This record gives sequence, structure tokens and C-alpha cells, in this order.
Amino acid sequence: QVQLAESGGGSVQAGGSLRLSCAASISIGTFNPMAWYRQAPGKTRESVARISSGGTETYADFVKGRFTIARDNAKNTVFLQMDSLTPEDTAVYCCTGRYAWGGDVWGQGSQVTVAS
Repeated sequence: QVQLAESGGGSVQAGGSLRLSCAASISIGTFNPMAWYRQAPGKTRESVARISSGGTETYADFVKGRFTIARDNAKNTVFLQMDSLTPEDTAVYCCTGRYAWGGDVWGQGSQVTVAS
């Protein structure tokens, strides 16, 4: 069974940084794109950033200039560097990969808490 495992979440003060990792049990070249989503309590899940197999990055407006998505194909890992965090960034962050046939695989999520 294909698995995605997130790590790197935690608690940080506003203005701080965290780096999330998403390790895949198979080659991430299988997926196009890979992406990060988040869901805050009482809110719907929202797209944060995605990266294509060719390396094209796309960001939600609310994270542009603060977050950076990257992929390491040799390590089968996708990263989300989060800088200048605000309390509004508090959420569970999940990574996902899309197969060529359209199906998705999701990780379990990693909690990010930003204190004011």
C-alpha cells in the first residue's frame, strides 16, 4: 500500500518558521502533482501549494512569499518551508499525490500551531 508520511509539524511563535516533510513509500515521480493542503478547526480544507513533476510551483495567495514547496526525487520527499508564520496558519497540514489516472493518495497530516 502506498503511503505518504508527514513530519516536521509542531508549535511555534508568530513570525517563526517550520519545515514540513512528506516522505513517500514509492517514487514521487509517480505523482503529478504533489501538493500540500491544510484544514483549520471549523474550516474547510484548502490548497496551500503544489509542485508538478517538472518542478513548477503553484501557491495559494495567502502563502505567497512566505511558503516554499520543493521536491527531492532522490529521497522521494516533498517539503514545505513555512516562514513568517501567523496564528492564521494554524491547521493540520496534509500532503497528497495524484496519480496519472486521477486518483489521490493522502498522508495522515501534521499539526502546525502558531501562537500569537
